[in-house]
Amino acid sequence: MHPPKRETFDVSSGTNTDPKGIVRTVGEYRVEPFGLYMSRAMPGHPKFDWVETWLLPDLGIRVTDWWFSAGNERDQDFYIDIVDVGWDGDVWWTVDHYLDIVVRTGRDSEVIDLDEYVESIATGVMDTAAAERALATSYRTLVGLAAHGHDVSAWLDSLGIRLTWRRH
Repeated sequence: MHPPKRETFDVSSGTNTDPKGIVRTVGEYRVEPFGLYMSRAMPGHPKFDWVETWLLPDLGIRVTDWWFSAGNERDQDFYIDIVDVGWDGDVWWTVDHYLDIVVRTGRDSEVIDLDEYVESIATGVMDTAAAERALATSYRTLVGLAAHGHDVSAWLDSLGIRLTWRRH
C-alpha cells in the first residue's frame, strides 16, 4: 500500500510538484478567498493533454477537469479528490485520502477507490482521524452533489463558491 499522495503548488515560482517529485511549470495560478486554481499542460502524459484543478480547503476537496487526449476520453465531467489542503504563504499542498468521486453532470456521482481507502486503514498507512475526515467529506460531497442534480457548479454556487474554468 502506498502512503498518501502529497502534491505541492508553489504559486510564486509557478510550479507544481507531483506526488512522484516531478516539478512541472504551471500555466496559471489564481488565489481566491475560497481556494487555489491551477491550470497546466501535461506534456508527455499518455492519457491527458491538460489539467485544471481547484483546491478547496474548507471543503476538503480538489475538483479537477482532466483534458483527455484523443482516444483516452472517459465518461466524466469532473473528478473530485478527497484531500487535506494546507498552505504556508504562496506554497500550497494536498494530502490525498484515497477516496475519489467521479461526477457525470446531471446524471450521477460515483465514489471510487474504496479498495485503496480500506487497505490504507487496514495497513495503518492512514490514521483513524484522517480516515474519519475522508469518509465524512465524501458523504457530505455526495449529498451536496445529489441535492443539486449532480452539478458541481450548482452545488458550489449554493455554498458561495464560484469556480471558473478555461473550457466550462
